[in-house]
Amino acid sequence: MRIGEMSRRTGVPVPTIKYYVREGLLPPGRLTSPNQATYDDAHERRLRLIRALLDVGGLKVAAIADVLAAVDDPGKSVHKVLGVATALIVPKYADEEADAELDAARHEVRELIARRGWLVDGDFPAAEALAAALAALERVGHGAFSQVLEAYADAAEQVARADLAYVAGRAGLDDLVESVVVGTVLGDTLFASLRRLAQADRSARVYESDESEGGMPGIEGD
Repeated sequence: MRIGEMSRRTGVPVPTIKYYVREGLLPPGRLTSPNQATYDDAHERRLRLIRALLDVGGLKVAAIADVLAAVDDPGKSVHKVLGVATALIVPKYADEEADAELDAARHEVRELIARRGWLVDGDFPAAEALAAALAALERVGHGAFSQVLEAYADAAEQVARADLAYVAGRAGLDDLVESVVVGTVLGDTLFASLRRLAQADRSARVYESDESEGGMPGIEGD
């Protein structure tokens, strides 16, 4: 296909496609004349992956280049490629000055990882994010919230199994990475929304009187 057709099929403007080619994110097309090139389905899949990393994952061009380099590295396993992609899309927190709460939270996270036998390094970005959240809870007087950490971990394992079962159905590595990026970013929103629905249900059952029907206290349904 010509670049114009690929633009129409993906919704990506031609100048943007040319920019991706110049930056090395998208391989150049096969030249058919000095000023014309053709592109195939592999180019379209890569272009869609770039857009997913940019629009959904919120990655910068340099970070996208890192992900694509991992995808194209024949020496990297699928697990390593997914690790690169997920590490880049995990929200980053400003480096905090170590204090008693953060040190204790990091220790708690390392113990959690070891206790559950998770094959994850303690310095994985998500582990540091979890430690920062636990430390913040402790500082505002809700350190006891960590008592539900195991229940959260149980739920997270179940969701992770569902995530990877979906990912396993993807054919190519480009498709697989795109599904992880899209699934992780939008999946976080899905899970948070489901959690709030479940909280509303439990709150209604536990705290509302028999006369009240559904919803969180003070929130009426349609």
